[in-house]
Amino acid sequence: MSAIRVSAVEYLNARPLVHGLGARSDLFELQYDVPARCAAQLHEKSVDLGLIPSIEYLQFSDYSIVPDLAVASEGDVASVALFTTRPATSLRSIAVDSSSRTAAALVRVLCTEWWDIDPKLVKLRPELDVMLKRCDAALVIGDQALHLDYESQGLDKVDLGDEWTAMTSLPFVWAVWAGRNGAIGPEHVAALQQARDAGVATVNEIVAAHGPEDEEAQEVGRTYLRENVSFSLDERALAGLRKFYDYAYDLRLVQTPPRIRFFEP
Repeated sequence: MSAIRVSAVEYLNARPLVHGLGARSDLFELQYDVPARCAAQLHEKSVDLGLIPSIEYLQFSDYSIVPDLAVASEGDVASVALFTTRPATSLRSIAVDSSSRTAAALVRVLCTEWWDIDPKLVKLRPELDVMLKRCDAALVIGDQALHLDYESQGLDKVDLGDEWTAMTSLPFVWAVWAGRNGAIGPEHVAALQQARDAGVATVNEIVAAHGPEDEEAQEVGRTYLRENVSFSLDERALAGLRKFYDYAYDLRLVQTPPRIRFFEP
């Protein structure tokens, strides 16, 4: 089978899922971007497979998910959070990093179902000072959220992964490999699963290659990949994904009724 076009998230938490794929030119033409662009490329059919924010899977009814692979967390995720000086239950406005619709959708779910608030959400670039001048809280994702020294700025960090697990007692799935039905074959599925296994086994090397140069920050990155995030779409993670999709559909954040199907392994 010929190589497929693949778009992957450029954040640290995606690196274990793509470990070694660059050397598999027989199967993959790999490129990197921010989450929203990975999803847009898949929707536009400029790539065949994307590591996309989980909410984006519901944009089209003919998508399938690569089995057993995800970026997930149970409890603190560390890299997706609100930064604020106010309690979550009293927020009137939230500045939203527009690069991931999943985090924005999760904020909506938590506001309605957990914090019982209805704040205004304002899409802004992920510049913390600007966000907090406009709004009570700033939603920041990815490596910036992971390494932000928020305490020195007098801010509290409301970890969205922790809030989700507190509400549901389930993991949260942040990203999945998805594409249109028939876009990939069993050999692609096997290679993606092997890449994950190799990536999980080489966290130190991944952080050294793709994390910050500062040793203290690198230790944060190693801890993050080992303890905060996981890379399997097991039964509990799948239950969490279904729960999120049900909330998103009930709140009319998506129009496609939730239905999860997988590529053949």
